[in-house]
Amino acid sequence: MEETNMQIIGHVQTDFPTKFGLPRQSGLIEELVGRIELKPEFRRAEAFRGIEEFSHLWILWQFSLSQKEHWSATVKPPRLGGKKRMGVFATRSPFRPNPIGLSCVRLLDVDYACAKAPVLYVAGVDMVDGTPIYDIKPYLPYADARADAKGGFADAVFSHALKVDFPQELLDKLPKEKQKAAIAFLKQDPRPPYHNRADQVYKIAFDRWDIHFTVEGDRASVCAVHCIRGAER
Repeated sequence: MEETNMQIIGHVQTDFPTKFGLPRQSGLIEELVGRIELKPEFRRAEAFRGIEEFSHLWILWQFSLSQKEHWSATVKPPRLGGKKRMGVFATRSPFRPNPIGLSCVRLLDVDYACAKAPVLYVAGVDMVDGTPIYDIKPYLPYADARADAKGGFADAVFSHALKVDFPQELLDKLPKEKQKAAIAFLKQDPRPPYHNRADQVYKIAFDRWDIHFTVEGDRASVCAVHCIRGAER
């Protein structure tokens, strides 16, 4: 079998140290911001000349936390309840022959003055903290947006969302700039599809906080927020 090596050009910093709670696709939660830092050999300003003219970027990255020695021809998409099998190439499952992810993100800024410049700030990320980056490409509306495209089985389950009860005294433990993002990823129901117990307490690691919540029916209720990484504000 032919093989080729791909260089990792950098890594992205995000608020998610683990996979649990991540949006299932990029662009769904604009409030989730990432910082892309390049490895020293790729920190060349001329390599990014003209990138500010684009509003969105494609990021190719590595499923670094989801690699397996062997791949399977079929997978169980979470949005189909985790019981129905579909072809791996008909899904965006991380368990693939090549562990490559693809995300469309909004470009917020390019910092050319910091110590590790150039550094890219992007919104709508769906990657864990430290995810290796393979490539960065501009999003081209005339070529990449297809108004007549069909979403297959994914269209039928995209609208699923939870109502969120996040008591103000708990929400105020988070910085104001992170509060909307916390509510947004809870709305998307981050639980595994086979979890449906009302008495189960779930925990999402988000930046420096652990957010504890329960789900009953179509409602998520936050019951605790703990700062465990660094001092309280």
